[in-house]
Amino acid sequence: MHKAGIADEIRERLRRGGVFEGLIPRQTAHIVIDLQNGFMGEGQVMEVPMARTIVPNVNRISAALRAAGGSVVFTQHTVDDEAIRTWPIFFEHFCGRKRRTSYIEAFTAGSQGHALWPELDVAHEDLVILKSRFGAFVPGSSDLHVRLQERGIDTLIISGTLSHVCCDATARDAMMMNYKVFFITDANATTTDAEHGATLTGLASAFCDVRDTQSILALITTA
Repeated sequence: MHKAGIADEIRERLRRGGVFEGLIPRQTAHIVIDLQNGFMGEGQVMEVPMARTIVPNVNRISAALRAAGGSVVFTQHTVDDEAIRTWPIFFEHFCGRKRRTSYIEAFTAGSQGHALWPELDVAHEDLVILKSRFGAFVPGSSDLHVRLQERGIDTLIISGTLSHVCCDATARDAMMMNYKVFFITDANATTTDAEHGATLTGLASAFCDVRDTQSILALITTA
């Protein structure tokens, strides 16, 4: 797990015990962001070694929320021709020429890299959502918002990788779309402690209730 946490000066501003007093399980979804082979496997193009360590916590949260009547959603970062055509800023400037081809191949639907990490606990009733941008709520990225609204979901628990990219982008947009958002410190992971800690601090300041796994499990089981 990452050692970094919320900056002390931000923590002092937060309410004791968290932003939200509780949650209603049937109105809550655990959004598991991009825990795919391309991010998780050794030697993969976007390997995040720390992401392998959070899987037990991710599975614990999913199991608890399912048992309480909530929903579990897995997103898969996906590259297709439309994404490449409509998002050239990323593919031409941030993806990098040397990595571009292997990145596209890894996250094309049907590839080994695109598949969910086999150690994830995925149940038949869970949703699996393809998304074509970092944030799942960006227009055109996915149908996540529609699917959540169909289920009456108003509260999200965010876990996955990378903390400071897809997880952060999804969490920020969700809050501004009026979802209550919990961001889990030890069920999100990225490449460095510095990036993880900065993400937690930024989100805790105005976007999310930032808690650890044990804290969110307590909310679920006592709801």
